[in-house]
Amino acid sequence: MITLVTGGSGSGKSEYGEALVVSFNRPLNYYVATMEVLGKESMEKVKRHREQRKGKGFITLECKRNLGILTLDDAGQGNVCSDSQIYGLQSDAVSPSGLAFRGSSDSKAGKAVLLECISNLAANEMFSGESWKSCGGLEALASRIVRDIASLSSQAEDMVIVTNEVGSGGGVYETETMEYIRLMGLINQQLADMADRVVEVVYGIPVVWNAPDGSGTACLKGAEEL
Repeated sequence: MITLVTGGSGSGKSEYGEALVVSFNRPLNYYVATMEVLGKESMEKVKRHREQRKGKGFITLECKRNLGILTLDDAGQGNVCSDSQIYGLQSDAVSPSGLAFRGSSDSKAGKAVLLECISNLAANEMFSGESWKSCGGLEALASRIVRDIASLSSQAEDMVIVTNEVGSGGGVYETETMEYIRLMGLINQQLADMADRVVEVVYGIPVVWNAPDGSGTACLKGAEEL
């Protein structure tokens, strides 16, 4: 099952996504982190997120772009995609063996993946170069990113994707920013279409907009009720 979790900054969507993955009770929980650490602020955010998921048994894989070549191993490791690192199962200590290991995704049984988050992934893909402008534009870039995510989701029983609400303020910005907002909109629409369930976290409260049974717009108290 694929669950798309969205919300504004500081809404509690990250905590909700983690709790949801843990509630699946899978033997292997992967945390795919996409943030590129470029300064003190982003480093502090990474530290907060690591502390937040400490002790929850996540296998942390850092992959800033090109998710399509990331594979998950049945033994609880993964391969190295571009700009990636692999961390140990119960802590954030680097696993040297994992760094050299190319895993096998023959079976998705017993695996759950938390992808955090789309806003960073989209920025990394968009601003790593301008080749996308001559290769189909934003539409093609969005489709490729979603295909990569779909490839990753096919390796696990459950996947939770955390994304951001951007552009809802209706402001007008510089061209580059407007292109990024449009890219996020394209990706989020495709992910919502692909997902079995769409949840928006508002002030820490998850609101289900779409669910496998066709229901939606029902407020729930927490991940344990899903």
